[in-house]
This record gives sequence, C-alpha cells and structure tokens, in this order.
Amino acid sequence: MMYKDMVNLEWYRTFKAIYETGTLTGAAQALYASQPGVSLHLGSLEAYTGYKLFDRSSRRMVPTERGKVLYNHIKEAITKLEDAEQCFRKSTEKDKPTISIGMCMETFQYTVEPYISSLPFDVIIKFVEYKDALNDLDKGILDLVVSSRKGSDKNIEYRAFSKEKIVLVAGRDTDTDGFEALLEEGDLNRARDWLKQQTWYGTTGDMEQLRRFWNVNFNKHPDFKCNYIVPNKTSIVRCLSRAKGLAVLPDFLCLGEMEKGNIKLLWEGEPVIENTLYFAMRKKTIYAEEIKCIEDIFEEKMPAYQPEEAKVISK
Repeated sequence: MMYKDMVNLEWYRTFKAIYETGTLTGAAQALYASQPGVSLHLGSLEAYTGYKLFDRSSRRMVPTERGKVLYNHIKEAITKLEDAEQCFRKSTEKDKPTISIGMCMETFQYTVEPYISSLPFDVIIKFVEYKDALNDLDKGILDLVVSSRKGSDKNIEYRAFSKEKIVLVAGRDTDTDGFEALLEEGDLNRARDWLKQQTWYGTTGDMEQLRRFWNVNFNKHPDFKCNYIVPNKTSIVRCLSRAKGLAVLPDFLCLGEMEKGNIKLLWEGEPVIENTLYFAMRKKTIYAEEIKCIEDIFEEKMPAYQPEEAKVISK
C-alpha cells in the first residue's frame, strides 16, 4: 500500500490558522512557526487539493469559496485533535504539572502575569468567552476559570472571591468641574449631555460595560462613538494616565493609577454596578494544590469578597 499521496495533517492545521487569523504572520505566531514554513504548508495544500484557497492581498488572506468549504469541513476535526493533544500532554507530564486557566486578558495582566515566571508548575493561559470557558472546563481543557458569571453545570464548583465596581473614570488632565457641579445639582440630563461632549476611550469589540453603565444611570443606550478604540482595558488605563478623557472600567484595574493621582474616579453611578467574581473549577480535580496557589495570588491582589456590601445588579 502506498501512502505517498496522503495529505499532511499539519497542512490542515496551518490552513485553519491562516483562515482564523487572516494573515500569514498571524498564523505563524499562533502556531509558533516561521512565516516561510506557513507559506510552504499552504502552497503544498493548494497543490494537493488542486484549488486556490485564498486570495492574497497586501493586508489580508481572503478565503475563496473553495477555502470556505474546506474550512467548514475540517475545523471541528482539527479543533478536537488539538484538544486531545493538549489533554494528552498534560496527562503525561507527571513531574511538573500543567494547569490551564481561562480568564479575560485584563484580569490576567493585573493579577497572575507578574508572578507567572515564579510558579512551581507550568501554566497555559487562555483568553476565552464565558460560555466557551465553562465548556472547556467541563471537558477538561481548562482546570480553572475566573469569571463574573455562574453557570448551572452540576460538575462545576463556584467560589466567590471578590467584587468589581463598574465606574466612570477620567484622565488626570481632564477638567471635570462642570460635571461634578451638575451632579451636585442632581441634573442628570445636563450631566449626560456634558459627558457626550468629552473624549472617550473604548476597547475593540467590547462596549458592554459602557452600554450597561449608561443604561443603568440614564435609562438610555449611549448615542455617541468612542474617539479612541484600543486593544484592551489596560491600554485605556495607560492612555488616560497621560491625557484627557473618560472611560467606563472595572475599578480594580485603575487602583494603582488612582493612588498615583494619574486617574480620578469621576462617578460610581446611582445605583452602583457591581459584579461578583468567581473561581470555577471541576468538583473532582487532580490540580487542587496548583489551583490554590493561583487563588492565593488573586486574593492577595483583589479586594476581599464581602456579600453584605452594596447591592449587586445582575447582567
């Protein structure tokens, strides 16, 4: 039996990475491979299939109709193989455990990132959406999830460890006297109009907290666009610390710059919006000791959970 004409599965993996990142550079970074290697795999797959799979432009790799069909056929199978690879690798590394943690990027940067090199075990950090994180936790792909929401799966245990307030903050050079005077007068309509005239910062594809804050306090959706859209909330904190402008952010991300006087808390809103933060893990886990180490870092960095404090507004 001859196998010389069988396709190399790495070609499919490379194709999937190009499709999902949109560039050869992005695929190379996702696969920890070289860009020439990625190009070679794609060329080999196109030669094997006999079809052009992408239209190349100066900025993007745009999938052809054949490319879209191929992606829909292979994406689930390749994802399952990658999940199996990760689980198998974890199960064979007995000397030095590896735990996988799901959380948002900003939470990671604020808490675990400064300690990552000193941990006595290996860590895989995955930035995931809430529903995907719980699914991965249940399947064993993740071992710990940090989230502001709870699911209903009976196999997953939740433990509240902190709270975050969603607040309006201003850069240190922002003149906020007018807004503060309007709040004193209780004139929320004019306060809202004042806010709409300011410079605003937001994050790419995530305006949920701004929309929620605006709706709770003004009973309306925000009818203005942010002036500056940056990659994540910690980028907003850095930008505001050196400039004029406003943003709606979790309070814990701003505490350091507030203490330095670079950012000021402008308004907590009425009522105060709070999220309870949870650790989520499987009830039966072999990584209890490692998870406890991560939990200790969070509890040292974050305000302690006190359920009797302010009223929690559910999403």
